[in-house]
Amino acid sequence: MKKLATIAVAVLALASCAPKQPATVAEYEYPFQNPALPIDERVENIISLLTLEEKAGLLQDGTISIDRLGIPAYFWWSEACHGITGDGVTVFPQSIGLAASFDEAQQLEIYKAVSDEARAKWNMTEPVFNKTHANCNGWSHGLSFWCPNVNIFRDPRWGRGQETCGEDPFLAGVMGTATVKGMQGDDPKYFKTIACGKHFAVHSGPESKRHIFDAHVSARDLWETYLPAFRMLVKDGHVQQVMGAYQRFEGVPCNASDKLLGEILRGKWNYDGVVVSDCGAIDNFYVKGRHETHPDAASASAAAILAGCDIECGDNFQDYLPEAVKRGLLTEEDINCTLRRTFRELFKLGIFDPAEGNPWKDFGPEVISSEKNAEIAHEAARKTMVLLKNEGAVLPLKAGLKKIAVVGPNADNTYMQLGNYSGTPTDEHTLSIVDAIRKQAGDAEVFYCKACNHVTEETEGNVDLAQLSADVADSDVIIVVTGLTASLEGEEMEVPYEGFCGGDRTRIELPSIQQDLVKAMHATGKPVVVVNCSGSAIAFGGIEDQYDALVQAWYGGQAAGLAVADVLFGKYNPAGRLPLTFYASTDQLGDFEDYGMKGKTYRYFEGKPLYAFGYGLSYTTFEYGKAKVKGAKHVITIPVTNTGSVDGDEVVQVYIKALDDPDAPIKTLKGFKRVNIPAGATVKVKIELGDRAFEYYDAAADDLSVKSGRYEILYGSSSNDEDLQSISLTI
Repeated sequence: MKKLATIAVAVLALASCAPKQPATVAEYEYPFQNPALPIDERVENIISLLTLEEKAGLLQDGTISIDRLGIPAYFWWSEACHGITGDGVTVFPQSIGLAASFDEAQQLEIYKAVSDEARAKWNMTEPVFNKTHANCNGWSHGLSFWCPNVNIFRDPRWGRGQETCGEDPFLAGVMGTATVKGMQGDDPKYFKTIACGKHFAVHSGPESKRHIFDAHVSARDLWETYLPAFRMLVKDGHVQQVMGAYQRFEGVPCNASDKLLGEILRGKWNYDGVVVSDCGAIDNFYVKGRHETHPDAASASAAAILAGCDIECGDNFQDYLPEAVKRGLLTEEDINCTLRRTFRELFKLGIFDPAEGNPWKDFGPEVISSEKNAEIAHEAARKTMVLLKNEGAVLPLKAGLKKIAVVGPNADNTYMQLGNYSGTPTDEHTLSIVDAIRKQAGDAEVFYCKACNHVTEETEGNVDLAQLSADVADSDVIIVVTGLTASLEGEEMEVPYEGFCGGDRTRIELPSIQQDLVKAMHATGKPVVVVNCSGSAIAFGGIEDQYDALVQAWYGGQAAGLAVADVLFGKYNPAGRLPLTFYASTDQLGDFEDYGMKGKTYRYFEGKPLYAFGYGLSYTTFEYGKAKVKGAKHVITIPVTNTGSVDGDEVVQVYIKALDDPDAPIKTLKGFKRVNIPAGATVKVKIELGDRAFEYYDAAADDLSVKSGRYEILYGSSSNDEDLQSISLTI
């Protein structure tokens, strides 16, 4: 099998004919081809062999090939938001759903599986030669993946929030770091793949203005809200790529920001990896009607390189960097500095080495969409499910039901389950929600009707609700599967319906046609269970009294249908928790374009949400005992007892409140752990807070620092005050 990771000329044989024993130096035409040499020496050699035009062509998302040196093209842009892209791959739950699991260990396991499939796909890919211009015809065929997205989901109207880990910086940092570690691996010589933290920084909509928007925030919001997750990726995860955002920050495009890329990322954090631009972001510098901060493509390209941007998703670097050098806008050595970072990553991926030393050389088609990975996806989907309401213990469904009605636009919609930035799973691993319910319903009749489309303005497919009510009147329970799809919320797209704009939403209420459906089903007098599938928070405040139970199912990936049915029929005890606030209505939100955090997210919102951050129910009950904090690392030990009759997981959460800092968040998550507790058992849950838990913005340092003073450590099952106990602590 041929490998793109080998050189296809005399200097290096393809993997199928690579030497069995280590080659001698004499067998290599150039030092860069010798895997026994230090990487820095190999990097300097390969750079010395290139012309200026070739160097420029190697700084694109899709590089040119250097055929005279046997260097194939490489495609920096691959996607693995929740599974690699392509057909017949394993599709895990969308990132926002994985965040709802509050399971760091599972996150690591998932992205180990994702990177397994990535290496297998790489091994099946032929080298690309005779490529003379930057284009992405090899998209998603590389080993560098543009995930995770750790932007803060500060406002539920943002369409791309589904790609994130929610509204909390600590949760985003923990889950994002686990993603990075799973993708990059722990081999001492090679990166398994390369992960990319995006979008740096202060980025979360609006999608319709991302090419012209200028974000301004206070220093406090910058350091306490928008940067911590990225810092964790860099400091703890050792992420190898960071992607600059589209918009301007304080008047400067993020991909040319000395403050973001120079002062903070490469300065304070000592980041020495690669920075990539988002696709077309350099165009924004000079294209009329966008940022227009630079006069032309050459000056824009030079500014990005000098600020520390290394790879452009686009064509400007190849087309205009040589011109920029000739005009004196930068030097060839400036370009060499950039190439040192990019080539170092390619060498660390094993791109130029024989296959024998590659730990993943034998991964093949059997790894992709394997039964093992399907089981991981199924368990992951189960763990994402959040039970938000369960009046009268209508769930789990009781045995002996005669008729179950399943209605709603997402009930038989497997496309919806995938979310955005998704591959396509195999049919054998995918069931719709209604089909999964049929599979588990036993002798019960399952009546199904789509009932309506997703939004009011659509009419085709909508049925007469009076007739539908009559059809389901003899049901024992009615399951209404509501929500959105990635064609309604997502990245910069046209959505021609009221309440939607450019991929974002202007209102967060469940679309009115679906509200009407829920109300009609409630009017039958039968128990109503709403299963909501969306990548963002839905406001149910106007119809909260119209359903008996509510399950938030997100976009659960290929196994979403199975996971929903498992929860409904009691085969799985739900324990997911909300990674973002579910507000009662749009009226509780502020200005979408205001990036200041006042009034936003549980950390600053002073109103009463419908369902709070960190909230979620179970089929059992838990009781928290008195916790203790000990040691210099501030280890908190919390006794938790399962007081119910069934085994279950509990997500133990720890928040910090700074009593001597009036501008600090109301409370902020600083620790969590998902633990399984058998019925009747007590588990002592230990969470190490460390010094970082007490870091807040320090104006003197223009950074975070540990602040002395009085604190409350709050611990419990959600961010709701009534769900928390407290311990006083002075630092």
